[in-house]
Amino acid sequence: MKIEIKKSQKLIEYDKAINFLEKRILDVRKNNARELIWFLQHKEIYTAGTSYNKSEILDNSINIIKTNRGGKVTWHGPGQNICYFVINLNKRKKDIRKLITAIENTIIETLSDYQINSFKDKKNIGIWTKHNNKIKKIAAIGIRVSKWIAYHGFSINVNNNLNKYKKIIPCGIRDKEIINLKSIKNQNYDDLNNKITKNFVKNLQILVF
Repeated sequence: MKIEIKKSQKLIEYDKAINFLEKRILDVRKNNARELIWFLQHKEIYTAGTSYNKSEILDNSINIIKTNRGGKVTWHGPGQNICYFVINLNKRKKDIRKLITAIENTIIETLSDYQINSFKDKKNIGIWTKHNNKIKKIAAIGIRVSKWIAYHGFSINVNNNLNKYKKIIPCGIRDKEIINLKSIKNQNYDDLNNKITKNFVKNLQILVF
């Protein structure tokens, strides 16, 4: 299955991105478009997933956009790489757990390409790393499935402003911090999306009949 790879250079507004994804879902369902992997960065915004709690918002002055993805409250903005996708599970195995595993493995393998060790946590979704003897979150995952077409995606913090997370309880987890790649290892991450693409396409093979 040939997947379209889309890369946006300019910052994308959140609502415009979601509208694009939802239109793509309809086109994929009608066999009028290919599946999609889309890399972008958002203009600054806080979003709340379907399981968020108001107590996770620490600064009531911030604007929160409610979204239909799974998960809780998070921040998006410059310096954070987003990988959105539209994956048609009707033409693959209808196995959401395997899809999440493919995403997790993709992030872990990609960071390993940069000599950064990371891991998943059975209790807390996302990808984590140990830095200065503390376990910190480096990547977030939030997906939704509509008639077996999976969309939304995952984000990896590269060189974003970590102070933005102080206004919320990120992903509803109170006892762990957020980190970005530049804080772990100050190196060139310009090829990050190409490495993600290679690993994600490979790992999606676990969903092939």
